[in-house]
Amino acid sequence: MRLIFAGTPAVALPSLDAIAGSGHELLAVVTRPDAPAGRGRGLARSPVGAWADERGIEVLTPARPREPEFLDRLRQLAPECVPVVAYGALVPPDALGIPAYGWVNLHFSLLPAWRGAAPVQHAVLHGDQVTGASVFQLEAGLDTGPVFGTVTEEIRPADTAGDLLERLADSGAGLLVTVLDAIGQGTVRAVPQPADGVSLAPKLTVADGEVRWSEPSFAVDRRIRAATPAPGAWTEFRGDRVKLGPVRPVGDAPELKPGELLVERGRVLAGTASTPVELGEVRAAGKRAMPATDWARGVRVAGGEQFG
Repeated sequence: MRLIFAGTPAVALPSLDAIAGSGHELLAVVTRPDAPAGRGRGLARSPVGAWADERGIEVLTPARPREPEFLDRLRQLAPECVPVVAYGALVPPDALGIPAYGWVNLHFSLLPAWRGAAPVQHAVLHGDQVTGASVFQLEAGLDTGPVFGTVTEEIRPADTAGDLLERLADSGAGLLVTVLDAIGQGTVRAVPQPADGVSLAPKLTVADGEVRWSEPSFAVDRRIRAATPAPGAWTEFRGDRVKLGPVRPVGDAPELKPGELLVERGRVLAGTASTPVELGEVRAAGKRAMPATDWARGVRVAGGEQFG
């Protein structure tokens, strides 16, 4: 089929690579406009846009997909289908109706679970044991369209959201091409999502990344892993914010108050509402990330000091 790909971040690149290696014709990509990045805050191309630039493929960067100029160019290119992976903007009905087979979206959950911007983060945060990816027909509702196919993925005990998303991006890319092949051959039919089992996954905010030491250790562990790498897990120490990497709940430790720190040989513990957790990496403001033992040695944690 003649395709235009819509996507923006690096998580979309495995799907782009898979489409480029398939028998489909990639006409152009649609991505979000260049945005400030880095310390200098200069304008930078999105990963999807940069991928297309390197290969001499046309890049469309509408500020809004309803712009008449963008819709006109879409009609001129006449794609049969527009596969979508993490594009980052709502697609209006005028654009959805241009390709004969519509826009087909790869979403990183088993729909109707975790509809929204952060399905992987919410799956980790809520302690799901299994998640996956779905390819569905994009429509006006939020991830409500009928589903062409799914792939499942086990959530491992130490998975961060970044770890899990990387695996889903790879397995989802294969699923997306398989569905596109079947659409072109007329051998697949999208099935409406069930009415039961709907859950929403709004984007995690910086506030969501604040560690809540009054929660039990399993919840502290999940929150930190869900917020890694973005928006980042953090807490306060001596009035300043510090970022935390994944922790490890431990059972062989003294009882500590929520947020209370204890430095032992070879490890640093923090109290929760249940058993303590062992800290991994700590990054103070303006500093590089370092093992918790090095951080504690540098700041000279005193007995009874607390996070939060």
